[in-house]
Amino acid sequence: MKRFFSCPRWIVALAFGLLLAGAVQAQGNLEIDTPAIAALRQSMQQRHARLEPLYTSGAVGFAADGTVALRDASAVALAQRAQVSSLIAAENADRAALYREIARGNGRPEWEADVRRTFAQRWIERARPGWWVQQGGDWVRK
Repeated sequence: MKRFFSCPRWIVALAFGLLLAGAVQAQGNLEIDTPAIAALRQSMQQRHARLEPLYTSGAVGFAADGTVALRDASAVALAQRAQVSSLIAAENADRAALYREIARGNGRPEWEADVRRTFAQRWIERARPGWWVQQGGDWVRK
């Protein structure tokens, strides 16, 4: 047993274990719940009922940067475009605040960009068939 502790491999194994533990810890808790996060999720959930028909029509899609974007303005009646733009702006403001609050809730505000990237992937993965998502800069129908 003494040889194991004096062996340089033990040091390498310990260092690797600590590095691996740090990587797991660095992932953070994306499901963290604070009052601010709960309020943002509720706001987004309420807005979803108005966005869903826009996703279905292809007017709005999930952008690769974790936002929603007006993909096809011609799918929205001219009289409704200002309302849709406001809806998209409100959704994107809540998404940005959500990413920021999740990073802060983990005690790591510097993780905001990582949280955004992770959620961008999640939104795209969870988009329903027929909805539009941005991949590699191009819009594709899921």
